[in-house]
Amino acid sequence: MMSLDGPQKTISNPIIPYVGTILGGLTPGELIVIHGTVPDDADRFQVDLQCGSSVKPRADVAFHFNPRFKRSGCIVCNTLESEKWGWEEITYEMPFQKGKPFEIVIMILKDKFQVTVNKKHLLLYNHRISLERIDTLGIYGRVQIKTIDFVSNGEMPDGSQFGVPYVGKLDTALRPGCTVAIKGEVNKNPKSFVINLKSSGSKDIALHLNPRMKNKVFVRNSYLHDSWGEEEKEVATFPFSPGMYFELIIFCDAHQFKVAVNGVHTLEYKHRFKQLEKINEVEIAGDMKLLDVRSW
Repeated sequence: MMSLDGPQKTISNPIIPYVGTILGGLTPGELIVIHGTVPDDADRFQVDLQCGSSVKPRADVAFHFNPRFKRSGCIVCNTLESEKWGWEEITYEMPFQKGKPFEIVIMILKDKFQVTVNKKHLLLYNHRISLERIDTLGIYGRVQIKTIDFVSNGEMPDGSQFGVPYVGKLDTALRPGCTVAIKGEVNKNPKSFVINLKSSGSKDIALHLNPRMKNKVFVRNSYLHDSWGEEEKEVATFPFSPGMYFELIIFCDAHQFKVAVNGVHTLEYKHRFKQLEKINEVEIAGDMKLLDVRSW
């Protein structure tokens, strides 16, 4: 995800208010990436995914994303249909700061939008208007925009062939330079889930990844010689939230595993199990829906 290497269209330094056609519409898996700055005197701004650009009557707005800076600030999301606003969904976490640059990533999923700001998951918004109707992006209010990118991210896997718990063979035995990529969605009311890289010939687990949602702890460990080792838990920010879509990448190098979630480096884990070539299985269990697993 968030890897901006897909085909993309860029709009640079648009004049605000900006109202532009979204060529080819929006499909699940696409990202809208907006880089800009909040002016020092900002009171509010908004990013609207619209159905047309009519002003009278006002075009329906499928997704209204509206940071407001009064008092401690909040972000209001809503949908406008037939010139009537629906119920507001308010997020009191405020990642935008006056005078500071920002990056907004809106990921298009088949049942919702997923918004990340400054590489950190912010909110989910379920579709109230079908994606097919959205053809216009509007940006209004006190904001400066540097670039808007539309990034296509390939087909979204539907996960129909995967169930959890899942055990599968890696496409290649592990060695430095190998990557394991897992796409999934965290359940709505999750306790935890587990991803293990292990050896099919024994009970050994080389890498045990165990995000625990309730207290936002990301546990890593190894199971060797019939016992668990010492847990590692440090992480700059806990990357998972209920209901969110994620792409987790495990990269194996000579000395350690590196793990990234949605394109953001999350942790490193020094090899405790040294015979990498014996690691040939991935095991996934717990409170998540598995959409895709691959390795290369």
